Amino acid sequence: MTERPVHNRYNPRWYWPKVSTYWWLGQPSYLKFILREISSVFVAFFVVITLLQVRALGRGPEAYAGFQRWLESPLLIALNAISLAFVVFHAITWFNLAPRALVVRWRGKRLPDALISGPNYVAWLAASAAVAWLVLRN
Repeated sequence: MTERPVHNRYNPRWYWPKVSTYWWLGQPSYLKFILREISSVFVAFFVVITLLQVRALGRGPEAYAGFQRWLESPLLIALNAISLAFVVFHAITWFNLAPRALVVRWRGKRLPDALISGPNYVAWLAASAAVAWLVLRN
């Protein structure tokens, strides 16, 4: 016959600290983290708008003209402005995180953060300049 385990009737209360819903407003680093996470929603919004634009292009000039009229609504202009700010914030924060995620050593020493994140900013600037040139060359 096997023995039954002995159970202690004393069960300690678990410690559950009271955490406010707005805990992330307590420190700037927490706020930055939450804003970076929320910025992903606005990145997705830009992707959806781009896909809708490609679909309108595929449907012909009338559909694309209707899409452009839709984009001119004040609500979408405001959403696009907010989205642009969040997407820029998203890009900057991720470029600044790159040196922590990618540790590169050269001759036994870690490369400075600027040599890791710097090329990201240079590529971003070059791509932005190329797009600006394409759009503004008329």
